[in-house]
Amino acid sequence: MSEAPPPAPRGTASAAEPGGRVPGGPLPGAPLPGAPLPGGPLPGGTVPGRRRRPRSRWRAAFFVLAGLAIVAGSGWALLGNRLLVVRSVTVTGTHLLIPGQVIVAADVPPGTPLLRVDAGAVTRRVEAIPQVASATVTKDWPDRLVIAVTERVPVMAVRMAGGGYDLVDQTGVIVRWAKAQPAGLPLLQTSLPGAALRGSAEVAAAAGVLAELSPWLAGQVTAVRATQAAQGTEQVTLNLRDGKTVQWGSTGDAAQKNRELAILLPGGAHQVDVSVPGSAVTRLRRERARIFADIRHDTRAASRVAS
Repeated sequence: MSEAPPPAPRGTASAAEPGGRVPGGPLPGAPLPGAPLPGGPLPGGTVPGRRRRPRSRWRAAFFVLAGLAIVAGSGWALLGNRLLVVRSVTVTGTHLLIPGQVIVAADVPPGTPLLRVDAGAVTRRVEAIPQVASATVTKDWPDRLVIAVTERVPVMAVRMAGGGYDLVDQTGVIVRWAKAQPAGLPLLQTSLPGAALRGSAEVAAAAGVLAELSPWLAGQVTAVRATQAAQGTEQVTLNLRDGKTVQWGSTGDAAQKNRELAILLPGGAHQVDVSVPGSAVTRLRRERARIFADIRHDTRAASRVAS
């Protein structure tokens, strides 16, 4: 009896069994060693046939809810929380007024939520005070309102028929009333009533000329008058402390007019006319005979011609 041949080692070729199976090899359809089983997890832990549930929708929903919560919390903190309300009102820049007058005009009750304060409306109410030229309203969180005021500055005094003086700014607004004319404030010689001063061309011309004067000359002016000329412009006349008179004319050419007056006023002229820049006219007064002699001055040539 012959012995059966020993089995072939794995990895060596051998005769195929019926059905194509190699002796010692895997059965047909069986998974290879190391290959994933059908329906089992793939490398990395994923299971074939199943999709990952998208997380973007949850993230979007989370951020929307968080945003709504922030908005609601902010609204409650600013409108409902009693910590963020007006507890004090600070006023700066007042000299003619007292802060209490500004606070009353502002009309912002204590306890008003700071977010609800309309700064523009408060500004308009404060600027309605005659002495106020402009105002700025600022919210100083968490509980303070700051009102910065710029007051009007009187530049002329107007003698009133009933006594005293109305002190007006450059636009004719009456800033305040005074029993006596303040020192250093020129008298505006006008026939206009107090109610007609605001926006008057006469007041604007007089104030414009006063603003053009050199400091050394402005300190000598005791009165100012503006009259309408034939060409429709206002001609301004200045009365000085020493009794001299300056015919300034209209506004403009201030630098040249100031230079001419610096030369001519120290002399004996009683009246100086610089309304035509470059050709000044002086008038001398003789007290006994009261005779006026006109002397024309051409400042550009620095010569005098008697007329």
